[in-house]
Amino acid sequence: MLPPIALVTRMDETSEQDWLDRLAKAMPGETIRPFRDLTPEERRLAEIAIVANPDPADVAALPCLSWIHSLWAGVERLVAELGGLAPPIVRLVDPELSRVMAEAVLAWTYYIHRDMPAYRKSQQNRLWQPLDYRHPRDVTVGLLGLGALGTAAAGRLTGAGFKVCGWSRSPKVLERVETVCGDDGLRHVLATSDIIVCLVPLTSDTRGLLNTERLAVIKPGASIINFARGAVITSDALLAALDSGRIAHAVLDVFEQEPLPADARFWGHDRVTVLPHISAPTTPETACAIVAANVHAWRDRGVMPVTVDRDRGY
Repeated sequence: MLPPIALVTRMDETSEQDWLDRLAKAMPGETIRPFRDLTPEERRLAEIAIVANPDPADVAALPCLSWIHSLWAGVERLVAELGGLAPPIVRLVDPELSRVMAEAVLAWTYYIHRDMPAYRKSQQNRLWQPLDYRHPRDVTVGLLGLGALGTAAAGRLTGAGFKVCGWSRSPKVLERVETVCGDDGLRHVLATSDIIVCLVPLTSDTRGLLNTERLAVIKPGASIINFARGAVITSDALLAALDSGRIAHAVLDVFEQEPLPADARFWGHDRVTVLPHISAPTTPETACAIVAANVHAWRDRGVMPVTVDRDRGY
């Protein structure tokens, strides 16, 4: 009999049970049980844990884990909380997640490109004021991050006619995209882009990536879309740039503290659109299928999925 798989989360019981049912359906030959329901012997035998923001103490109570599979794509919190002695971590790499994120990037790029924030303000002021149309070919979108999400977003943006300039940690080549890297490349993207989209993972290198100094380089009147993590942009520096008008608008889907506190200035700022972390939700059906395939490869052939590089943080 195969050892059980532990499901370790900090979800409410209803949400956790929904994931448990879906995972069980995707892996009918496996025994998947919530951590709290495992006996001491089952905890000792478990080789795999499927996790979603788990309590580190619960993970530590599974002494024979070979690896951990996250249900989320972002793993910075998991890496930080579990520490360097934890078993290898596998993050969710789901093409459907890339598709959903690319869809969101295009949608909110259009939101800025077609002057929706200005028309919202006109409506509030009962002002009938058409604005001049800009063709996408005259608009440069700067992508910070050219991993799976950034690559998918670049394809949607170029397909819609936008000029795209992408920045990454290491050199990349993408069709119809100007690609740059390094500090000079970052300054180039910031100085030339009309809309900047953040899609980088949160690591020690990207925390505070857009600080006061770098926001000062941004093309005057440009806008920002942050679909990465809140800590990628220094909040006080961003608010100052918005207050001064150097940044025309910011669409923010992620924040250092979530839910965003009711007294946060972002809520009432007329140059900010606040979203409740909805740009690219995990799709349970495809996520469970990917987890199932990874577990099957491990059970059948001893093949461990690609794991997180702890030095890079993703």
